[in-house]
Amino acid sequence: VQLQASGGGLVQAGGSLRLSCAASGSISSFSTMGWYRQAPGKQREFVARILSGGSTDYTDSVKGRFTISRDVAKRRVYLQMNSMKPEDTAVYYCNGLGPRTGQIWGQGTQVTVSS
Repeated sequence: VQLQASGGGLVQAGGSLRLSCAASGSISSFSTMGWYRQAPGKQREFVARILSGGSTDYTDSVKGRFTISRDVAKRRVYLQMNSMKPEDTAVYYCNGLGPRTGQIWGQGTQVTVSS
């Protein structure tokens, strides 16, 4: 299974973007799917994840602003980002983790938030 992220772009502070992660196969093969980000000069960090049962988890800095969701039929995972801040600027990566697939990373999509 391969993952491909899209939806990044330039947005003003306070604006919104929706990232999409498309899987080449069934996302049911993943026990967890999530989003990570890497800002210039910083390490890649966890942003949000959704487990196979549907529960979600977020890093503190995005709670209340970002929402992760999935569409199993469309083989997609989404990250809705609202009330965006300049510190959200980063390359965003989607990730899948499954017992048979292991850990899979998609290519990144650039998100830039201007002040």
